[in-house]
Amino acid sequence: MSDTVLVVEDEANIRDVCRRYLERDGYRVLLAADGEEGWATFAKQTPDLVVLDLMLPRLDGWELCERIRQQSDVPIIMLTARTEERDRLMGLTIGADDYLVKPFSPRELALRVGIILRRVKRGGAEGETAGKAETGLLEFTGLTIDPQTRRIWVQGEAVELTLKEFEVLHVMAKRPGQVFSRMQLLDLVWESEHSGDANAVTVLVSRLREKVEPNPTNPRYIHTVWGIGYRFEVHEESGR
Repeated sequence: MSDTVLVVEDEANIRDVCRRYLERDGYRVLLAADGEEGWATFAKQTPDLVVLDLMLPRLDGWELCERIRQQSDVPIIMLTARTEERDRLMGLTIGADDYLVKPFSPRELALRVGIILRRVKRGGAEGETAGKAETGLLEFTGLTIDPQTRRIWVQGEAVELTLKEFEVLHVMAKRPGQVFSRMQLLDLVWESEHSGDANAVTVLVSRLREKVEPNPTNPRYIHTVWGIGYRFEVHEESGR
């Protein structure tokens, strides 16, 4: 059965181009012309991925993204005509997995959709090539990570992560103590999907800490290495 992609975009020509390129790659495509229609379609159809314009009538892309995130961890690619970094980072802060700045190549959009959906299916950033030792549960004090299902538990409670949040956590947790620069994480998690904005990693790590850390201001798991990047290492006394 084909994966379903919901495109929420108020410009008819962009909607049509996205539809043609995505259908050419074998996806079932749903279209919505404004945020309210997008929300209704999402709630009824439960797509596998959402392509979401930020500037929408009736309900803007930021609010729609927040609504979707309250219900689902479905991957979201945001489209924006704004070039300001703060707008792109705000999209990532509220739960988008990636973004494209208009004007964009519809071929690039289709490629990013394919990369993200393949990663979802294989259950992690490196699921296809990981050996048995890496596909088992990763267990730490108060934190359990299942690479096969992309699920995590914090203090025994299931916590929902987006695709990119899980991949950043998984990449670092597989190598406790290793220091990763923001550019290394960008390359490992986004690969060819991204244009090289390392600040996207900063925003994502902040979002991730809010979900997994007992005390995000005094992290137990994801530690900042000043001037370099981040390290996963369990500090038993942190967050108490």
